[in-house]
Amino acid sequence: MNNYNTSLILIGMPASGKSTIGELLATSLKKDFIDTDRLIEQRHQKTLQNIVDAQGYAALREIEEHALLNTIYPNHVIATGGSAVYSPKAMSHLKHFGLIVFLDVELPELENRLHNFNSRGLARRPDQTLADLFAERRPLYQEYADIIIKCADKTQEQIIDEIIGEESESYSEMDA
Repeated sequence: MNNYNTSLILIGMPASGKSTIGELLATSLKKDFIDTDRLIEQRHQKTLQNIVDAQGYAALREIEEHALLNTIYPNHVIATGGSAVYSPKAMSHLKHFGLIVFLDVELPELENRLHNFNSRGLARRPDQTLADLFAERRPLYQEYADIIIKCADKTQEQIIDEIIGEESESYSEMDA
């Protein structure tokens, strides 16, 4: 294993904790952290919601795919946008940098956490509910994940410890 493929790439639904867990995980592992949603907002000088309002959800997905394909962050913790999994090319690109970790949060918990569903800047059709989005995306997250972390009833610390343990186990299996 080389440093080029030692990143952890977090995927999951909006409000699943990718950014929060990502920052804490990066600190624990002494890696740099990047949030691709913030990267997009910085590059475009607009919020994700402003992009959706001005150009539509499909444009945000294209912008996100472009940003992910131009992401070269070895030895990082990378929090992706919830819609990253719509781009097979982007997900394949990210896999070159390390393990894909799906933060699996159940729908009722997401509903409790996500109070700004209509203003959060989500790459979704206007008619989609959170339940629709969950049903559409969850199989994609499962498909791309190297590691699935079931987050129900776990503290942030427990989730981080589980990711670190799964990462070590995955790398041990690769080296064997």
